[in-house]
Amino acid sequence: MSQPGNAATETFVAHRNLLFTIAYEMLGSAADAEDVLQETWMKWVGVDLSTVQDRRAYLVRITTRQSLMRLRTLGRRKASYVGPWLPEPLLTAPDVAEDVELADSVSMAMLLVLETLAPTERAVFVLREVFDLDYDEIADAVDKTPAAVRQIAHRARGHVAARRPRGSVSPTDARDAVEAFHRAIETGDVQGLLDRLAPDVVFLGDGGGIKQAALQPITGADAVAALLAASLPRIGREMSAEPAAINGFPALVLRLDGEIDTVIAVHVDNGLITGLYSVRNPEKLSRIAQETILHR
Repeated sequence: MSQPGNAATETFVAHRNLLFTIAYEMLGSAADAEDVLQETWMKWVGVDLSTVQDRRAYLVRITTRQSLMRLRTLGRRKASYVGPWLPEPLLTAPDVAEDVELADSVSMAMLLVLETLAPTERAVFVLREVFDLDYDEIADAVDKTPAAVRQIAHRARGHVAARRPRGSVSPTDARDAVEAFHRAIETGDVQGLLDRLAPDVVFLGDGGGIKQAALQPITGADAVAALLAASLPRIGREMSAEPAAINGFPALVLRLDGEIDTVIAVHVDNGLITGLYSVRNPEKLSRIAQETILHR
């Protein structure tokens, strides 16, 4: 017969990837998601399992509540962040891209949209729209009534719909854009890449005040083209580039002297690049060394 401690461990391990994915989608930070999982574990081992009818739901509730507390702390931290804040990029397994809804929900573009939600709205949206939890289960997790959760979900859906990227990302289009980036870096000929920029393209660079990066968003094809034309040939001389699956979609990893220096992710709509996300903050690049398993 399994001992209670063994049962707690087995249950936690069985749902760990799910819990990490929930925490990451709520926080946009793998490091903070890992801290939430540690906090969840510490609370879980103190639970009398004989009183728990649905262990998965109970773990989701703990993780959601811990994430909400940390999300409010992160909000204060982001207020003093140097330059644009981007989510922590993850090297993801190929099966993430096969789950279209999961890949879309962890894409850089969508995580930035989720950043505009209030903490409870974000929790409700993630649990309902991504993980398809019922309203009663979400209500337990966020300490609201099911009726209130329905209202919050409706409001969050409208908020996201008004701000989310215009269309779902085609992996093929994203791969083509990344290949154009790769060619521009390796050959110094950036025209093929510039031809792919949408008129309203936005470039965001995250150096965290540690590495050089644009301190404000750069918007518009002309401004972004000028930045790329000036920087990509130099990057090609100093760095190596390799394609990778980042947050479910094709992206580029740039290395300087063999060390990861930058991750460049793209958002493509109707074949044109509408979003460029360059993460250089070294504190956010630790999850690129090995694949992160996401699950819902």
